[in-house]
Amino acid sequence: MNQAIALKGTAIVDGQAIENALVVAVDGSIQYAGDADAYTGSLPEEIIEAGDGWICPGFVDMHMHGIEGHDTMDGTPESLQSISRALTRFGVTAFLATTMTAPYAQLETVLQNIARNSRAGLPGAEVAGIHLEGPWINPRYKGAQKEENIALPKLEEVRRLYELADGLIKVVTIAPEQPEALEAIAWLKERGVVVSAGHTGATFAQAADAVDAGVRHFTHCFNAMTGLHHREPGVVGAAMYHEQLSTELIADGIHVHPAVMKILYRVKSAGKLALVSDSMRAAALGDGSYDLGGQEVHVHGAEAKLADGTLAGSILTLNRAVGNMVTLSGVPVPEAVEMASLTPATILGIADRKGRLAAGFDADIVVLGKDFTVQSTFVAGKEVYRAGQA
Repeated sequence: MNQAIALKGTAIVDGQAIENALVVAVDGSIQYAGDADAYTGSLPEEIIEAGDGWICPGFVDMHMHGIEGHDTMDGTPESLQSISRALTRFGVTAFLATTMTAPYAQLETVLQNIARNSRAGLPGAEVAGIHLEGPWINPRYKGAQKEENIALPKLEEVRRLYELADGLIKVVTIAPEQPEALEAIAWLKERGVVVSAGHTGATFAQAADAVDAGVRHFTHCFNAMTGLHHREPGVVGAAMYHEQLSTELIADGIHVHPAVMKILYRVKSAGKLALVSDSMRAAALGDGSYDLGGQEVHVHGAEAKLADGTLAGSILTLNRAVGNMVTLSGVPVPEAVEMASLTPATILGIADRKGRLAAGFDADIVVLGKDFTVQSTFVAGKEVYRAGQA
């Protein structure tokens, strides 16, 4: 017997908010998404009403470290399962398990854990791959990463980690000005990895060389990189100048001022700007002291900082990032949703099945309330979260 679901309300379909829309999914795939009056097929007995919110494609978080007390770097099946489950509360249906700078031995354990357990299946959001952030970064732009574990991107080590991950490495953040980085960038590009410039002190010219070598993306734009100056555009200038390339944005209004968030949106457009959480284990836990890669992080309100005041990842969730783009930067809801769904899916090469409400796509669906809280989340047509239920 076919397992079918149907949702009715305002739906975000191909860049438009369609009122009186209907989304129907059968056996994990979307069958129809569009005007309810135009649908002629059969319907299940229960039709889920979205109320005054929006029915959206599930969010894809391509840069997140942890949430609710768990972190990718824990290297355990339990942590990965808990992260997968927790993310559904915030509308995320697919994510890149993101690492951070650590000794090679620890990274090897973490990569093998992700590869083994993600392929076995997870209870909530799907692991779409791995984002390797570090250890090949610039010590001067390390942010909250531990300097003693930073390494040069020697091709032998790059190849070894790539092979250990069993094909799951989808994004690598690298400082392209570091010795041997251009060779590593070219090698990764040949294997279909999205190479991202981040935690970098590169000049505009060095960034241009990196683009020639294979850089196609920029990690959390404005943060941990050389800034925009009218005589030296830096990496921020390169991210803006190379219009064909994509970039991330931590849209919490803290890492980047809301006015600058809007400027970046205007320059890059929704199709090249991916909202990310960059969340760490303290996300969704409230004020307190937490661990991040062996360093103590203090959370107060919406900020997470090391003892010296350095911003330490974030405690942002992707539904709030969408809401912030709308409420703080005046971005239309359909485009804010696109930046959390279709745009990252396109960057990761999975936009043939994720990121849209369209026939044939995975039935990864999130229902947002008018205040951008998540009302329900579906992964492959199965409801994995509903507000108010355990």
